[in-house]
Amino acid sequence: MIRIYQKYLAQLFLKKVFIIFGVFLCLTFILSVFEEIGFFKDSEVHWLYPFFLTFLNTPATLFEIFPFIFLIASQFFFIELIEKNELEFLKIHGLNNIKILKIISITSIILGFLLIVIFYHFSSKLKFIYFDLKNGYSKDDKYLAVVTENGLWIKDEIYKSKYIVNAKKIENNFLKDVSITEFDEDFKLIRVIESLNVDISSLNWIIYKPSIYIDNLKSNFTDELVIETHFNQKKITSLFRNLSSLSIFELKKLKKDYENLGYDTSNISSHLNRIYSLPFYLSIMSLFSGILMLNIKRNKPIYFHIILGILSSVLIYYFYYLFNIMGENGKIPILTAVWLPLFILMIIISIGLVRVNEK
Repeated sequence: MIRIYQKYLAQLFLKKVFIIFGVFLCLTFILSVFEEIGFFKDSEVHWLYPFFLTFLNTPATLFEIFPFIFLIASQFFFIELIEKNELEFLKIHGLNNIKILKIISITSIILGFLLIVIFYHFSSKLKFIYFDLKNGYSKDDKYLAVVTENGLWIKDEIYKSKYIVNAKKIENNFLKDVSITEFDEDFKLIRVIESLNVDISSLNWIIYKPSIYIDNLKSNFTDELVIETHFNQKKITSLFRNLSSLSIFELKKLKKDYENLGYDTSNISSHLNRIYSLPFYLSIMSLFSGILMLNIKRNKPIYFHIILGILSSVLIYYFYYLFNIMGENGKIPILTAVWLPLFILMIIISIGLVRVNEK
């Protein structure tokens, strides 16, 4: 008998998750499509193109808000049980509040693993296509920066010169062991500049003690050379911050490349740990919501529960965001930044579980 009701509760919870997911899917799509329409307002594209790009981008956005989808889904799960007086009926058959919370917790963890293995891989691929298509219409489409096993590569075009830059390492505001190849607008070689240190703190790069090769002839400068570019340290860093377009395997490879380059990998480590922690995060949010629902008066109107869920989501989001920022800025270790908020929430949940069976 208990197994039948366990199956019923799991199915009811899944139903609520899919309904709330559908609601957030529609809201995210509607809000995002206006942004895409605004982006393409001066471009000659088919009117369906912004909708197509929104479709590609929406799954990655939804992946970020899954914890709050589960929180609200858990609320509606308990609202239905309370409105149908099923909680009392379930207790008669041996399912107390702790067992009900255990069922939705385990269901959330299993769903979390499936979301990592299937949904995240799917959403990252779509996000990659989204960036690839949209960058073709960006004003910065002539500029490119990538990290490979051979270091940092930058393609830049300014005035009538084209630059291909390769650097072995990045240290603070400096590129190390740099080679800059300059071409004219017809891609005819003008010169090759080599230097051990290039200051990229501004858009005007300062090249210290450069060696310049023109027609295979070397010229040595004892002081420094300045060239104008579209990149500085801040812009280069920002180009590598959108990690949601990479799968887990691609993130691990990128992390290795960053380490070879000497580039800070805290963003990648933080992103990977947030992915790994998702099943537990979903479970904690479901439990948190369930305990809230079981510890408030049952005669409250439904809009009270919705407002409470939204406020809880906002507070937890900023609480989690604060730790994430401290982790990326090096104030606290990355593992602490990702897992400590979950541990604190788990402590709060444990306190709420003490008397939950009395409700």
